[in-house]
Amino acid sequence: MPRKKPYVIVLYNYVGEDEYEKLKAVDPASLDFKPEYSIHVATVREEYDAIVKALKAEGFRTEAFNIEDRLGRFESILKREKPDAVFNLIEDFQDDAKKEFLIAGLYDLHRVPYTGAPPFALALCQRKGFTKQVLQANGVRTPRFKLLFEPHMPRRHGLHYPLIVKPAREDASTGVTKGSVVFELEKLLDQVEQAFRDFSPPILVEEFIEGRELHVSILGNDPPQVLPIVEYDFSELPSDHPSIISYKAKWDPLHEEYHRIHTICPAKLPKKVQKKVMQKALDAYALTNCRDYARIDMRLADDNRVYVLEVNPNPDLTEGVSFMECAEKAGLTFSKTLRKIVEYALARKVVPPTPQVEPKKPEMGESALFKTS
Repeated sequence: MPRKKPYVIVLYNYVGEDEYEKLKAVDPASLDFKPEYSIHVATVREEYDAIVKALKAEGFRTEAFNIEDRLGRFESILKREKPDAVFNLIEDFQDDAKKEFLIAGLYDLHRVPYTGAPPFALALCQRKGFTKQVLQANGVRTPRFKLLFEPHMPRRHGLHYPLIVKPAREDASTGVTKGSVVFELEKLLDQVEQAFRDFSPPILVEEFIEGRELHVSILGNDPPQVLPIVEYDFSELPSDHPSIISYKAKWDPLHEEYHRIHTICPAKLPKKVQKKVMQKALDAYALTNCRDYARIDMRLADDNRVYVLEVNPNPDLTEGVSFMECAEKAGLTFSKTLRKIVEYALARKVVPPTPQVEPKKPEMGESALFKTS
């Protein structure tokens, strides 16, 4: 009898309209600049369908499932057929990214293997201040910083300009704009006030490291593999725009910033510097308890000092972008990379113990043999 293919659920959570669906109606010629890249970005459903198609090509029984902010929908999957693994693509729950780690905990409670980071790593890395403290305490350099819990920044704050201001519990460049980098006190105070108006505390103020932006993608566990390093080229940004990846640059194809930042992969680094960058990325991966795959955002200062900016467990897996660009440069296809990630999860599958057979209850006559007077 042929062996049954492993059953993998691609699980995500999405409620409301998909903004990228609306882009399909936008004519690129209507923009006031010439776009470098396509503005017709894949929708949420198209991205997840691409992952399903790739996993099916690798021999898995796979389907995508949207829990739509309802845990009962996940419970219904378990009752119908418990998956061999969940491909975990849930990034928030009830419009709250801070609940992401709780969903991973739910998989653990149900003893369902899942891809990517465990609850601790997800919770830690969403708290930028805690993450930086863990890194610093273990010899991994990160920019000097202050966490603000109220909209007050002392004039003598002990940090060196330029500084960057951003929310401490958001990811995906949320809250990062052209104005986030400041060079003097008045602008700093304005930016801090703006951050508190737009986001819940704490707000992170850290030294902005002038230099090269590197993203280091890591795949696997024993041992983890560093993929070719990506460098971001900011040379086409306007002269008044700091060399940062803002939210618009990352996610808004209708904005010029999106089309003026480019990637170089692999980054051209001296061997000694490359080795140092790779080691610091591996250190950050291990210290934050990442698993299966992650991306470490770093800055290489002009003096070749390496700074870890952020650790991103479960990064975006869009084909040809970011993490997957690095995997492809390493000779891994989109589907082969996804297969590896699923196999890491399947390796953690707990085989239930064999039930103990209850000893046969002795007959009435047999029990008398063991009685004592």
